[in-house]
Amino acid sequence: MTTLVAVGAQWGDEGKGKLVDWLAPQAQIVVRFHGGNNAGHTLVVEGEQTVLHVVPAGVLNPGTVNLIGPGVVVDPEILLSEISTLEERGVLRDPSRVRLSGRAHVILDWHLALDKAREEAARKRAIGTTGRGIGPAYEDKVTRRGIRVADLLDPDRLRGAIDRLADQKNFELVEYYKWQPVDRDELYRKAVEWGKRLGPYVDHVTRILDGALREGKNILFEGAQGTFLDIDHGTYPYVTSSNCVAGAVCAGAGIGPTRIDRVLGITKAYTTRVGGGPFPTEETGETGEKLRDVGAEFGATTGRPRRCGWLDAVMLREGAAVNGFSALAINKLDVLSGFDEIQIATAYRLDGKLTDDFPMTLSEIERAEPVYEVLPGWSENIRECRRFEDLPQNARDYVERVESLVNVPVEILSVGPGRDETIARDQPFRPV
Repeated sequence: MTTLVAVGAQWGDEGKGKLVDWLAPQAQIVVRFHGGNNAGHTLVVEGEQTVLHVVPAGVLNPGTVNLIGPGVVVDPEILLSEISTLEERGVLRDPSRVRLSGRAHVILDWHLALDKAREEAARKRAIGTTGRGIGPAYEDKVTRRGIRVADLLDPDRLRGAIDRLADQKNFELVEYYKWQPVDRDELYRKAVEWGKRLGPYVDHVTRILDGALREGKNILFEGAQGTFLDIDHGTYPYVTSSNCVAGAVCAGAGIGPTRIDRVLGITKAYTTRVGGGPFPTEETGETGEKLRDVGAEFGATTGRPRRCGWLDAVMLREGAAVNGFSALAINKLDVLSGFDEIQIATAYRLDGKLTDDFPMTLSEIERAEPVYEVLPGWSENIRECRRFEDLPQNARDYVERVESLVNVPVEILSVGPGRDETIARDQPFRPV
C-alpha cells in the first residue's frame, strides 16, 4: 500500500489533471480534498479532451473509485453536469465509482452573485477570482452557517436553512451591491431537486477512505490550485479560499498524518499564474507570448490567458519546504523546445540584498527581482521521447539542474498533453 499526495508547486494550472490521470491506474482510490469548481483539470486520452472541475481526474480509469471529500465546496449544477457528461460517454456507468461526502459544503446562488458583485465593486483592487462562488461558500462554512450536501437530502431541514440565510444574503446583495436578490423559493426548489439527483452518490467518504487504507489499497490524493494560492502559505490576498498544501489532505479528506507516505510536487517547466498578484519571473514581452502560445496557456475554467514567465526555483524550494515533497513531476517540458536559451530564477535581489528564500510579505514579493541562471536550449521535438535517455542532452541538463536547485528528485516528466506522452524515471507508488 502507498498513499500519494499530488499537489501543485506553483500558482495552480501545473497540469495536475494529466498527472493524476496517468497515475490513477496504479491507484484504487482517487480523492479530491479541497477547493471547488474554480479548478479545471484537462485530460487528453487518445486525442479526446476531457475537462473536469469537481469529479476527481481518476474517473477515466475504470478501476478507480473517486471520492469528493468534506473539504471540497460543491456547486451541484456543475457536479451533476459533469456526471451526466461522463455517463453519456460511457465512462461512468456505476454511481459507486463517484462518492460525494455528505459533509461537503454547497455553493448556492447567492455565493455566485456575491462573488461577482464583490469583484465588480473592487475594480482595480480585484483579486481576480473565477466568480464561481468559492470564497463566499467557504466564508459561510467557517462562520458555521453553511449548507452541506447532506442537508440537500432533508427537505424540511433544508427549507429552514435557506430561509435562515436568505434575508442576510439578499440584504447584502441589494442594499450594498445594488444587485438583484436571490429568489429563496426558487433556490429551495432547485436544491431539493439537486438532493434527489445527488442522493445515489452521497456517502461517508472518510469511512470509505479508512476502509481502503485498512485493506492496503493504493490511494492518490488530488490537489487543486497550487501551493502559492494557499490561503495561509500563498501570496495573500491573491490566493484561493482553501488550503492547497499537502497537509490539507488530513482535514479535507479525513486521514491522519501518519498514514501519508509520499508527496509529489507538480510544476511546469516554466511558471504561469492567472489573475492578480505579484509574479517575480513574469515575462510580459515576446518570451511570455511565446510561452503562452506554444503552451496553450488559457484557463480551463475561465478561458483567461495565463501570465507566463521562466521557472522560479526560489518558489519551488519554498514549496518543497511547505509540502515536504518526496519528488517532483515536471509538466510541459516540450513547450521549451525551440528556445535558444532557457532561464531559471535561482535567487532574488530584494532591496539590494541577495536572498535564496521566498519573501514572507506581499510587498517584499512585489519588490523582489529575480536573479537568473542561463542554460542552453534545444530545438528537437521531444514528444516521442519515452525514456529520460532519449531526451536531448540540454533537456536532460535542464531537468538535472532543477533537481539540484530544489534538492528534490524529478521522477516524472511530461513531454506532451497526451496520457502516453510521459517519462517515468521512478514509480511514485513504490513501497515506502
